[in-house]
Amino acid sequence: MKADVWSYRVTWNILALGKQAASCYDFEMVTTFIDPFTDFGFKKIFGEEASKPHLIDFLNALLPAFAQIKDLSFKNLEQLPSIENERKAVYDIYCQGKNGAYFIVELQKLKQDFFKDRTIFYATFPIQQQAQKGNWNFKLAPVYCIAILDFTFDDDRANVDEVVHKVNLKDQNNNVFSDKLTLMYLEMPNFKKPLEELETRLDKWLYFINNLRDLQSIPELLKDETFSSAFEVAKFSNLDQNAREQYEYSLKIIRDNYATQQTAFREGHDAGRAEGRAEGEAVGEARGELNANLKIARNLKALGLNREQIQAATGLSAELLEQYKI
Repeated sequence: MKADVWSYRVTWNILALGKQAASCYDFEMVTTFIDPFTDFGFKKIFGEEASKPHLIDFLNALLPAFAQIKDLSFKNLEQLPSIENERKAVYDIYCQGKNGAYFIVELQKLKQDFFKDRTIFYATFPIQQQAQKGNWNFKLAPVYCIAILDFTFDDDRANVDEVVHKVNLKDQNNNVFSDKLTLMYLEMPNFKKPLEELETRLDKWLYFINNLRDLQSIPELLKDETFSSAFEVAKFSNLDQNAREQYEYSLKIIRDNYATQQTAFREGHDAGRAEGRAEGEAVGEARGELNANLKIARNLKALGLNREQIQAATGLSAELLEQYKI
């Protein structure tokens, strides 16, 4: 086996895929590069001191020309609130550029309710922490919250196929009210460019993130200094035993989360079908009873009974009798 290929056996419980059988299968998984959509892989490639050039290059590919950064420093990932017992924020990557701007970079594998609210909540911490004691004019450094999503939003945007979804504070005339807070969502499933169609630096990074887990070698187009370094960091064979165990655990979390999501979906689907059947049976029973009463009402009318007598005998309303011409 090649040195840059790792094989390991994984036991996969079929119940995690929503199957009824309790049997398990073993399969062999082969990888050359770690998966950037795992917590370990993402932080290894972008969130370590040795990976700083990758993060700077990636951020500059996203940022406008006036906001380009030359260097940055990593900050404490755990941000405590100013008031005791309030909820804290834990970031994937939190750093500050030498130009003063703050950057939160988050990876989100699965959809969750109120994810947009979550990113706004996270973004408030570096804003609040800029407060200064004593006399302060409230001038703020920009805060950028960048979320890399392995899913797409379900919303009513006109361009639902966009990859980069940028949000600023704007007024009623669509003019930027403040550039101190920028939210950027990268909807990775929308990025479908093949290697030969990559044009911009951002295209290359999006391709790298989206396809790294499936690549067996480094494409010629991505062999410059920064990308070569990123591929080297992401090579599984370069991880020590402790790092390999962390990576495997990171993969396990993804599988467990996926299995939980699929189980919840299946149970919800089954419950919905059962409820639908019960409602259908109830509707069918009510409809059958109505038809029977209408038949009786017609027979009573044929015998010469008036409408009031028919109502009393069948329990049908005057409106129904009028509707069915009885």
